[in-house]
Amino acid sequence: MKKDKALNGRNLPVAAALAVVLLMLQVGIALGVAETGSAANPEREPRLDAKAWVVIDARTGEPLAGHAENRHLPMASTTKMMTAYLAIKRLPLRKEVKAGDYQGDPAESLMGLEPGQMVSVRDLLYGLMMLSGNDAAVTLAKAVSGTEARFVKLMNRTASRLGLDDTHYNNPVGLDGPSHYTSAADLASLGRDVMAIPRLRSIAGSRVAKLTSYDPPLVIETTDSFLRDNAWARGIKTGHTLKAGYALASDGRKNATELIGAVIGAPTEAARNAETVRLLNYGFSLYEKEVPIKVDSPVTKVPVKYEDADLPLVSKRRVRLGVRQGETLNVSYDLPEEVEGPILAGDRVGYATVRLDGDPYARVPLFAGRTVEKPSLIDRLTGSLLLVIALLVFALFVIIAIVLLVRRHREARARKRLRRVLRTK
Repeated sequence: MKKDKALNGRNLPVAAALAVVLLMLQVGIALGVAETGSAANPEREPRLDAKAWVVIDARTGEPLAGHAENRHLPMASTTKMMTAYLAIKRLPLRKEVKAGDYQGDPAESLMGLEPGQMVSVRDLLYGLMMLSGNDAAVTLAKAVSGTEARFVKLMNRTASRLGLDDTHYNNPVGLDGPSHYTSAADLASLGRDVMAIPRLRSIAGSRVAKLTSYDPPLVIETTDSFLRDNAWARGIKTGHTLKAGYALASDGRKNATELIGAVIGAPTEAARNAETVRLLNYGFSLYEKEVPIKVDSPVTKVPVKYEDADLPLVSKRRVRLGVRQGETLNVSYDLPEEVEGPILAGDRVGYATVRLDGDPYARVPLFAGRTVEKPSLIDRLTGSLLLVIALLVFALFVIIAIVLLVRRHREARARKRLRRVLRTK
C-alpha cells in the first residue's frame, strides 16, 4: 500500500502536466476554428483566382472591393459592350442593315450572318451580346461609322468622354491587339453605363430571345453560363482569348441591392463564374434590405379639418433598397398641413421622398386611404373653436342686452305707477 501511494504521488505532476497540455490543445483548436470561421465569413474581402477584379455599387458607382483594378489588361469580347453602347445610341432599333462578308477564324464566336443578309439593329444587338458574334460587331460598327477604322476612333473618343482613362480599343470585336486593353475598374464603369440604358439592359440580361428580322424568326439562347446558372444575375458580357484569359463584366441583384462586377484573367470559364459569384456575394453581404415604403400599411397620416381622426395615406408602389452600415436612410413628405373633404379614397394627396445619405432615391405619390365626406354646416360651426367662442360671446352679449332692456322697461313702468300714485294723493 505504501508503494502504491508513492507511485501515485510521483504521477501527480505528470497528470497535471498532461492536463495543461490537453487544455492548450483545446484552446489551440478553438482558436483555429475561430480563425477558420473568420476566413469563411462572407463579409471578409475575398481573394480571387484572376489577374484583376472589382465590384461596385450599381446605383452610385462606388467601389466596394478590388485588386489591381487599374491594371491594363486585354479585355477580349467584353469589348462588345462599347460596340453595343454606341450602336444603340446612334442607330434606330428597327433599322435593317446589310451584313458584310466577315471572314473570321474558325475559333471565333459568330452570329452566323450571311453576306448581304438584311438584319435589324435590334437583332444584331441580341446576337452581339448573347452570342458574342464578331460578325454582328463588325456589321454594327460599319452601320454606325461606315468603316471599322472610323468606328474604332469613335470608341476611343467615347471612352475618353466616359472617363475610361485605362481603356483603349483597336477593334470593335475584342481580338487581341497591340494597344487593345482595359482595366477592371473601367470595365465595371462601362457596365454601369450599359445597364443604365433600359433597352440595352434588357438585351444584356436576356437568356432567350427571338430574332424577328429572320424568316422564319430565329430563337437564340445566351452563351453566358454565368447568366444561365444564376437566377439573380442580370448580365452583362463574357470574354475570352488566349492572351486575356477569361473575363466577365457582371451584374447581379439580391435583397434590393444591385452590384456590378468585373473579373479579368481567370484561368477557366468555371473559375471565372465561381470567382464572380464570390465577389458579388461579398458585396451583397455589406448591405441590408430596407423597405421604407410599403403597400400593405399606411405610409403616414395627415390631419382632417373638422374631424378628430387623421387621414391615412398609402402608396401604390413599394420602395426597397439595400443600405450599408454608416449610410442614413430617411423619408420626407410633401403634404398639406391638413386636408378637408370631400376626398375620395385613392385621391392623390401628396408625395413621399426616400433619401439615402441626403440624396433622393425615390419619389412616390401618396393617396387617401379612405373617403373623407364634405363637412356639414354643423361640422364647420363646431369645428371652429374661435367661431364657437365668438358665437357664445355674441349670445351672451344679446342675453345681457335683453336683460338690461327688460330691466329698464320694468323700471320705467314702475316710475310711471309711482307718478300716478303721487298725483292721486
